[in-house]
Amino acid sequence: MKRAVIIGAGDISVSSIPLKEEDLVIAADGGYVYCKMLGIVPDIILGDLDSVEEEDAREIAEIYKQDPERVVLLPSEKDDTDTLAAIRVGLSEGCKQFLIYGGQGGRLEHTIANIQCLKFLKEQGAVGYLMDGTGMVLVAQNETVRFKKEMEGYLSLFAMDAKAEGVTIRNMKYELDNAVITNSFPVGVSNEFIGEEGEITVKEGTVCIIIAWVQ
Repeated sequence: MKRAVIIGAGDISVSSIPLKEEDLVIAADGGYVYCKMLGIVPDIILGDLDSVEEEDAREIAEIYKQDPERVVLLPSEKDDTDTLAAIRVGLSEGCKQFLIYGGQGGRLEHTIANIQCLKFLKEQGAVGYLMDGTGMVLVAQNETVRFKKEMEGYLSLFAMDAKAEGVTIRNMKYELDNAVITNSFPVGVSNEFIGEEGEITVKEGTVCIIIAWVQ
């Protein structure tokens, strides 16, 4: 499964990002600055450059002169966010798995937009994760998601549609059996891993799963 690693301009609380040689690494706008900090050379730099300083914009302009295929300049007024534009590039390159760093924190609306991008990926037959040093976010849609027994921390799930049906949670502190959850009642907050292989099934609908590691 070809993988895209997107580095955005939100908060990053990791000191390194593990990469594979075959990964497609995309710096989304201000994510270019994080790439520099982490010693990562992105395959593609993309954005309207509203989140970079003048010096970084000059560096990107120089890269564009030398290797124009590495830089995708976007207009400041557009429908797609920089993250969604980066996702479209990854999909066009055949990527099916997306790890998004710097997709949380900062402005709340950007975090919500990036969670919606995870649902967009599901609808394209791909899977995405918002990665962070303190946890991760993923989306489950008409499927079963399993977690290794070594997982520690908290898990919360929220309906992204009006309702999600046939929601079953197994081998966690609080279990559910074929339940219906709605997007107006946060019943799924703060579940806990218990040292067993956890399992979440959604028969019909979409849920957002937020995992917070034990610090």
